[in-house]
Amino acid sequence: MTADYDALVVGAGPTGLACGIELRRRGVSAVLIDKGCVVNSLYHYPTNMVFFTTPELLEIGGIPMTSLNEKPTRTEALKYYRRVAEHFQLVIRQYERVEDVRGRDLAFEVATRDRHGECRTYRARKVILATGYYDVPNLLGVPGEDLPKVIHYYKEAHPYYGHDVLVVGGKNSAAIAALELHWTGARVTLVHRGEGLHRHVKYWIRPNLQNRIQNQEIRAFFRSRVVEIREKEVLLETPDGPVTLANDFVFAMTGYRPDVEFLRQAGIEFDPVTQRPRTHPETLESDRPGIYLAGVIVAGMHTNEIFIENGRFHGEKIAQAIAAALGRR
Repeated sequence: MTADYDALVVGAGPTGLACGIELRRRGVSAVLIDKGCVVNSLYHYPTNMVFFTTPELLEIGGIPMTSLNEKPTRTEALKYYRRVAEHFQLVIRQYERVEDVRGRDLAFEVATRDRHGECRTYRARKVILATGYYDVPNLLGVPGEDLPKVIHYYKEAHPYYGHDVLVVGGKNSAAIAALELHWTGARVTLVHRGEGLHRHVKYWIRPNLQNRIQNQEIRAFFRSRVVEIREKEVLLETPDGPVTLANDFVFAMTGYRPDVEFLRQAGIEFDPVTQRPRTHPETLESDRPGIYLAGVIVAGMHTNEIFIENGRFHGEKIAQAIAAALGRR
């Protein structure tokens, strides 16, 4: 199967959707392709997560976002982005993985494979990469990390009631997981290589977790690391020597990174010093003519610099450049 479009967007997260909207507004035909569902990264957030930001800072396409409270929930965000995609009648191919980007500017061929193994080829004059960073977890690199009990995405606590659970990390995702697991009745241990909880842990979460640790309701090992994961236990390296803990599940909340391998395969060059992909400051076009970068991947490994709140504006900038290059309004 082969389909032709003016532009192809890899990624259907908030930034990818914003790109699709702005292209459509300028009369540029576009298809969005995502290896998961629409706003796949948000779907993987904890079920009961509340955003740190306000609704208006998550809006795209000029469509207002409403929330029952001051800060929106994950469920509200998922509903909002679904409705925005439907409102603008965006063409989105879900559960389809981009495997190769061949060709040149104005004549790209993008090869994909869906979850049924069916292969497709799309011809596009321009390509936008808006793949985010949430799909590639940072690994611990220790023996036993490939065991089924090791989890890199925390969703909800209920299945772990009454179990020995180790949470690895000291930032927001680890703090939220540790607290919710504890409240649900899991026996929680937190291990972090830092001196204590990260300074960026949200202000309403930090004291709650610190109190649980001080009261020994949650056991914590700082300046420590996991050295081995076994079927029924984990081995830690701590300042006081090795510690072996009974363990049923490990939540490795150690962060995520962009899919650098895919970007390199697509011909994206990185600055050797900053590890940022090279892009034009105004158009966000990469060193490979006709391929543009949008969202958090523009920051390379500095994933704390670009979020939904500012990455959503990349769509307008890129769409303007593509429309001008194609002679559209």
